[in-house]
Amino acid sequence: MPASKIVASVGAAALAALIVAAPRLPVSRATTTPAAPSCPANAKKANLDFTLKNVDGKAVQLADYRGKVVLLDFWATWCGPCKIEIPGFVDLYAKYKARGLEVVGVVVLDEFKNAGPFAREFKMSYTILDGDGREDIDAAYGPIFGLPTTFIISRDGRICAKHIGLTAKDAFEAAIKSLL
Repeated sequence: MPASKIVASVGAAALAALIVAAPRLPVSRATTTPAAPSCPANAKKANLDFTLKNVDGKAVQLADYRGKVVLLDFWATWCGPCKIEIPGFVDLYAKYKARGLEVVGVVVLDEFKNAGPFAREFKMSYTILDGDGREDIDAAYGPIFGLPTTFIISRDGRICAKHIGLTAKDAFEAAIKSLL
């Protein structure tokens, strides 16, 4: 039935009530709001004064990434949404590494011995670090209430975006492109 006949038979007021009462799907801010063109002026500085071990047991200093755009992802091998996001991070790293993007995955709430096999399975070509049990990292970036929790850090070290939970790859890409 055409909309004009529905309005005529039901009445405009009844139709308006139906529209208002219709169930709405939840909207994720991270997937529907376009990324800001750059970092907010009041963005706080990221604490990069940490040294963590990578999957090969070598010490990695987060401060070594100053001057680059950093996607800093807190994740675990058991985390379903993390498993969905990781292939997108692999793609973004391959696409933007030459322009100054670094992707750093910090394993939390998980045994780090699981990270190496997981990284090989998911073809994670970016840096994976052990953050499990590190209260200093939780104090600097948390509290981390849910996984994944991902930060986009600008070249000058400011936290430009924070995403909690599953976020679409295009939201990350828009934020990264605006900072490169």
